[in-house]
Amino acid sequence: MSKSVRFIMVGGFLGAGKTTTLSRLAGHYTSKGLNVGIVTNDQAADLVDTKSLRSQGFDVGEVAGACFCCRFDDLITTIDSLGIEKAPDVILAEPVGSCTDLVATVIQPIKQLYQSRFQIAPYGVILKPSQGRKILKNEPGTGFSPKAAYILQKQLEEADVILINRVDELSPAELAELHSLLEAQFPNTPRLAVSAKSGAGFDAYLEFLDQVGDFGRRILDIDYDTYAEGEAELGWLNSSVQITSPSEFLLDQFLLKVIGDIKTRLVEQGFEIAHLKVIGLSAAAFGVANLVTRDLAPELSLPSHASTRQIDLVLNARVACDPDLLGKLSEESIRKICAESGTTPVFGKAQMFRPGRPQPTHRVAASASK
Repeated sequence: MSKSVRFIMVGGFLGAGKTTTLSRLAGHYTSKGLNVGIVTNDQAADLVDTKSLRSQGFDVGEVAGACFCCRFDDLITTIDSLGIEKAPDVILAEPVGSCTDLVATVIQPIKQLYQSRFQIAPYGVILKPSQGRKILKNEPGTGFSPKAAYILQKQLEEADVILINRVDELSPAELAELHSLLEAQFPNTPRLAVSAKSGAGFDAYLEFLDQVGDFGRRILDIDYDTYAEGEAELGWLNSSVQITSPSEFLLDQFLLKVIGDIKTRLVEQGFEIAHLKVIGLSAAAFGVANLVTRDLAPELSLPSHASTRQIDLVLNARVACDPDLLGKLSEESIRKICAESGTTPVFGKAQMFRPGRPQPTHRVAASASK
């Protein structure tokens, strides 16, 4: 890749809307005739986001096993692999939603080590209003400890622009309150109100991204002990299941029932849900359902409008609870929904764990010019 590639990273806490945002950005740049590569990231393999974006026809690489900061060399190698057949003009990167300090450990090292290869776009961090409002107001009962809330606050602190997502679901008063809270705590950071799902506000975001300048310069003063302990409070589950049926069943309805039943079990036990996401892939269609907080209902982020007799189902769950219990409850839900719908589950691999302490490959202490 000899030409300068536009590097656009989109951060935000779990369930903020990063994948939907990347999908919309990729569609925009592709429509302009640009070649787009996407790099997803997770603490483990078998990521719903990767399968979802690939199913939409995008060129996607995945960095698994740790955040970009701890797999920096893998990030660069993955970007290189996307350019084998047709070098991308734009790289869209989605870091793990429980990670922060990405300016010092990803953007600045790219600037210093690969200055001639990449042009850094403004680093946008998406705010999920439902949890963001509670954490910014320091309200009790957010479901996350102060150490987990610390991660979200640090994500916002290092942003070049804060994107208030789901604006189409907010009342004027709710939006004004978020603007006021963000202005008080991050007065020097621009804010945009957007909807990744509908595209509202994206013209302004795209215009912001088109700027050329010295972006990604807000290096955090961060306590890695608090960061690591906050991240480790989250239980992580990535699992796959093959679902078969002697007769056709509605794919979207099945996915919503699975997410809904898992939510019910978790809420009954008092666990805070950071994100639940499930994709169902059949030979002819795919659908994605997700839940971004216990306060909202499950929704179809990518409906299939299809019936099928077989799907490969992949579930990603991020919940403030013991990961083994998370796996047990999720399996119980899937078995229940299968029994009710006359389908048969065959469970494949499942990864259940808490994230380990971040160990960045590089950490730049002072900002480098672009």
